[in-house]
Amino acid sequence: MSEDGEHGLSLIAFVGSVFSPYYAKALRRGLQPDPENHCALNVALYTPRAHYWSMTERPKASVQRSCEAFVIGPSSLHWDGQALHVDIDEWSVPIPRRLKGRVSVYPEQLFDFSTPLDPKARHHWGPIAPFARVEVKMQYPAQSWRGHGYVDSNEGVEPIAKSFTQWDWSRAHMGDGSSTVLYDCQFHEGEDQLLALRFLKSGQVEPFVAPPRQSMSKTAWGLERRLRSDQRLGVNHCLEDTPFYQRAIVRNQLLGESVESFHETLNAQRFDSTWVQALLPWRMPRLYAAPKSSRR
Repeated sequence: MSEDGEHGLSLIAFVGSVFSPYYAKALRRGLQPDPENHCALNVALYTPRAHYWSMTERPKASVQRSCEAFVIGPSSLHWDGQALHVDIDEWSVPIPRRLKGRVSVYPEQLFDFSTPLDPKARHHWGPIAPFARVEVKMQYPAQSWRGHGYVDSNEGVEPIAKSFTQWDWSRAHMGDGSSTVLYDCQFHEGEDQLLALRFLKSGQVEPFVAPPRQSMSKTAWGLERRLRSDQRLGVNHCLEDTPFYQRAIVRNQLLGESVESFHETLNAQRFDSTWVQALLPWRMPRLYAAPKSSRR
């Protein structure tokens, strides 16, 4: 989010896109698709006047990976030892609008932390930079701003719908500069699992006792969502509202502080339904061949 709260940005770089309808179709056919053949850079840019969304999937011939860089077609991510630079060159969908510019993320503290999300440890999550400075310089649409951000990593060895029914995730920036994360997961089998962790600027990770689960109003698509809070919740700004996923800025009470939480809900059962899978290609187009100039 920008310092003035007027702009927001979410970037997700996928190797084996977990939301890819093409990847899911191959798995349903009993195939073992190469994850690098299903890569994408998801860009969700929120401005006062318009929202921009891009998630074009690209094949292995358009992808290059090394320890410092990840190239996905015309876009790329590069770590220079001090910052993560994301060069964006995409087109939004379903309305074709150019998305081009650079986002630089400057971590204030790097963490080497990962933990299982499910009882069988088939899915893992961990923040890389729970608190970071962000600089956004976009040519299209033209804008330049600074703000605060967060970088994490999710990885798994099976489709999310096989284990999860739903999860609610949130991050809040606390008054002392630390970052709190709540990961509230429900599964097809077994008890719910809650992660409540505080990432300190000293580099330590501390669990804390989470407040009770509070229900929020349903989304326009009828998606139920919850967040842990000591008091009633207030949705300040709905950023994303889809049949299986929502993203919002929520005002809640945590560890004695009134905070703004960056919150998401993912309903894996909805995502795996036939009607949602049929809608996904409209928001997640795929290029099946690399441009001739990039072929090796």
